[in-house]
Amino acid sequence: MNPYHIFKIVPLSVLQILARFVAWVIIKIPSLSIMRTVSINMALIAPKLTDVQKQVLTKEIIYHQCLTSIESIKSWAMPPEWSIAQIRDVHNKDILLEGLANSNGMLAIVPHLGTWEMMNAWLNQFGSPTIMYKPVDGNFTNEFILQGRARLNATLVPTDGSGVKAVFKTLKQGGFSIVLPDHVPEPSGGVIVPFFGIETLTSTLASKLASKTKCALVGLSCIRRDDGRGFDIYCYKLDDPNLYSRDASISTTALNTVLAQMITPHCAHYMWGYRRFKHIPNLGNPYRADPAVLADFVQHNQAKRDTNVKVKPQ
Repeated sequence: MNPYHIFKIVPLSVLQILARFVAWVIIKIPSLSIMRTVSINMALIAPKLTDVQKQVLTKEIIYHQCLTSIESIKSWAMPPEWSIAQIRDVHNKDILLEGLANSNGMLAIVPHLGTWEMMNAWLNQFGSPTIMYKPVDGNFTNEFILQGRARLNATLVPTDGSGVKAVFKTLKQGGFSIVLPDHVPEPSGGVIVPFFGIETLTSTLASKLASKTKCALVGLSCIRRDDGRGFDIYCYKLDDPNLYSRDASISTTALNTVLAQMITPHCAHYMWGYRRFKHIPNLGNPYRADPAVLADFVQHNQAKRDTNVKVKPQ
């Protein structure tokens, strides 16, 4: 028996208490890798916040990331109906329905924001999306995730050329797919463009699919409610013409701009424990940089930025 199936038995409220305890422990150990990653990300994207504000925001980020992890595991363990029942309000649902009705298909743009895995079951009610899936480390973990996703209507395809062709075919046939556009790609699959004001390697997959198919682009996020009673889904109409540009630098810059607009109101719910900025020109990998070198980069980058992305503690 896969040990992860214990999550099917334990109530979500108990798992969330456990996640909060784990978050409390992590916050007490600043030397942990995840704490250092979040701190560096906050220094990069929000240099104007005071040290106290950054500390408050970092704690909120760790708190939400631990909750997201445990809630995702619970959603994989449970039938789709359970996850659907956790959704309370859907904001601007008409945007999603309009996108799904597009004859050129629809590409759901889903950043690592909130508990996106919980939203999968809800989204799969509207059809049979084609989704790219990369196996995770560990046989038990990979088997568990695959079993959870196999209960949905989605068709899973590999994260290689054949998978891209399958997604492209789905869109051409008027279907829909889901892309997490904010992972760090291989250098051959990305371009250097700003993300929260930081020039960094960015995936071109979503932009290429959009420019070739002219599909509808709809942003989606699943955010934990402040009252702790379930989740709300937010739908965003992404219709900037630059998103469809054949120039990868233009289209990915436009995509990163709308991602920042989606993330900023719910900044603490974004997965800032992810090393999103591993490839920065003139700096390299900030997570391995000397602290003095990193501080100098942050200072000079802030000085030359035309606009400041405001990020406020929750």
